[in-house]
Amino acid sequence: MSAVETLPKVRGRLTADAPLAPLVWFKSGGRAEWLFEPKDVADLQDFVAGLDPAVPLMALGLGSNLIVRDGGVPGVVVRLGKPFATVERLDATSLRCGGGASGILVSSTARDAGIAGVEFLRSIPGTVGGFVRMNGGAYGREVQDILVECEVVLRDGRLRRLALDELGYTYRHSELPEGSVVVSAIFRGQPGEPAAIQAEMDRIAAAREESQPLRSRTGGSTFKNPPGSKAWQVIDQAGCRGLRVGEAQVSEKHCNFLLNLGSASSADIEALGEEVRRRVRADSGVELEWEIQRIGVGV
Repeated sequence: MSAVETLPKVRGRLTADAPLAPLVWFKSGGRAEWLFEPKDVADLQDFVAGLDPAVPLMALGLGSNLIVRDGGVPGVVVRLGKPFATVERLDATSLRCGGGASGILVSSTARDAGIAGVEFLRSIPGTVGGFVRMNGGAYGREVQDILVECEVVLRDGRLRRLALDELGYTYRHSELPEGSVVVSAIFRGQPGEPAAIQAEMDRIAAAREESQPLRSRTGGSTFKNPPGSKAWQVIDQAGCRGLRVGEAQVSEKHCNFLLNLGSASSADIEALGEEVRRRVRADSGVELEWEIQRIGVGV
């Protein structure tokens, strides 16, 4: 019996030995043993329920805050595509968002519906599933400020609704069950004027354009801000601005961003991050924590 015959049947797309580099912002890294793009929630539930519990499972959003190691990712990577990229207005202040919806889609839909308070999602390159899992935030706001509840498919295939207070949110962290996939979330803002909401989105976009290397192969914010400080400041203070390992470089525009200048391996990028951590530790005693998720195996 071939390996594909041992996996549950699907209605979506299941790809063996799937390249992940094209799907992540760094454009580096290995392949997924299996890449599953479910057709709908029921397809995901059926697949996960029938999958050997020993097989690793993880969700992939836009791949913006992710290093895929060069040896690839064992098990199954779940990618929520178009069927999950939906946003609908529930009432005067609430939106139901699919786990694959982008921050730009959510914030734009909120603007059109006259819902303020979610503009900050415009600036986070990711999807609702990632925002919920990481308590994503920017410009003074984070997901815990707007989340009402989310729906997740658990590792055994059950669909479960989780309220805000069940997620155990801290800075860039949640206590979502291991192996679960966020398939939807309800966000709540407050009434606002579309023109004023658009103006705030424009302000955020301009600030981001000015301060971040948006047109580069990057992974977004590399390290969490240490207590009472900013990661970029302690990195700059340690003399890491422009530091390179091979084709990987610390951005000169924003020190908390790493860049792939062209042909950097994921090993180069991760090694550069570890060198930054070492230099910051030696310079200021600050222990930087990775914000970027690193997955898979090295080579």
